[in-house]
Amino acid sequence: MSLGRKQAEQKSMWLIYDQLPQSQGHVFYERLQKLLRQKAFDAFLEKLCAPFYAEKFGRRSIPPGRYFRMLLIGYFEGIDSERGICWRCADSLSLREFLQLGPTESVPDHSSLCRIRGRLPLEVHHEMFVFVLRILEQAKLLDGKYLGIDAQAMEANAAMKSIVRRDTGETYQEMLERLAEESGIRTPTRAELIAFDRKRQGRKTSNKDWQSSTDKDARIGKLKDGRTHMAYKPEHVVDLESGAIVSAVVHPADQGDTTTLATTLDDAQARLCVVGDKEGAPSIDEPFALVADKGYHSRNVLKDLPDACTSRISEPAHKGRLCWHGDTAVRDAVYGNRGWLKSEKGQGADAGAGRAGGAQLCPLS
Repeated sequence: MSLGRKQAEQKSMWLIYDQLPQSQGHVFYERLQKLLRQKAFDAFLEKLCAPFYAEKFGRRSIPPGRYFRMLLIGYFEGIDSERGICWRCADSLSLREFLQLGPTESVPDHSSLCRIRGRLPLEVHHEMFVFVLRILEQAKLLDGKYLGIDAQAMEANAAMKSIVRRDTGETYQEMLERLAEESGIRTPTRAELIAFDRKRQGRKTSNKDWQSSTDKDARIGKLKDGRTHMAYKPEHVVDLESGAIVSAVVHPADQGDTTTLATTLDDAQARLCVVGDKEGAPSIDEPFALVADKGYHSRNVLKDLPDACTSRISEPAHKGRLCWHGDTAVRDAVYGNRGWLKSEKGQGADAGAGRAGGAQLCPLS
């Protein structure tokens, strides 16, 4: 047998449809597509987004169902950029089929996704989120009896070099040059500024004194890998029995877990209340268990939890005996939480708290 060699060949000018590459299908996306069609997903979104587009004039935009499907793909595939989502969809035949693209249609460009995201308000995305929760509830995958909460710092699209002082508007470089000149260093070089910055007292970049010049809502914070960066703090509530995300709220990165828990829990209960309009669906007044790691453990948090909530929040180690100073309500809340942790269900909930950070919205699991 002779060696096959690659030779230059002229591509065909015309192709028969049967000769085009066909997708072998993806089990998850095929079942998800079937479910979305049964629930009239596209019709619901087109009606929801219609007020934000012209009725007759102008170029036709990307169908809302395709836009939100691409957002779902970004979540399922773990892609955090619009460019990455577009590249992944263009590279996969099964994802093209999920987006309902014809053989001659191209995947929407990332600039189109950005423009639509700026056009549609946050309330439209919330309505779509509630629509998916209703699908989960109808599939008996949203119980709401065991909720896990977790948060993690997320890097913002803003650089530390862009921070300015809140009082004067100076950049970090301008502030260093001014301080160096005041200390007697005339026309300092970059190396001299770095050495001066390392030795000066009060060398801190707190959110009280600094802010980003490009993103006013971003805050200076530490990421999970230890880097200091402009960041946000997304916090989500997960139904531990199905892994469905019930609520997702973005907080400033400089707020602690004990500070943001009440706001996120209220948002989760409000969504369960909306979904619970139908008989048999989870309601805001039904008892539920809250599972969280020790970062959420606080006396005030345990004391202020709703009456329908039984807490299973991991308790950090204490040195010495606890003092209550006559506050019996706090004492009962702490001891009640400790009792639930030692129970058999509490031991299983500890493992669920670890899953809260990596839960996925999977209506077909």
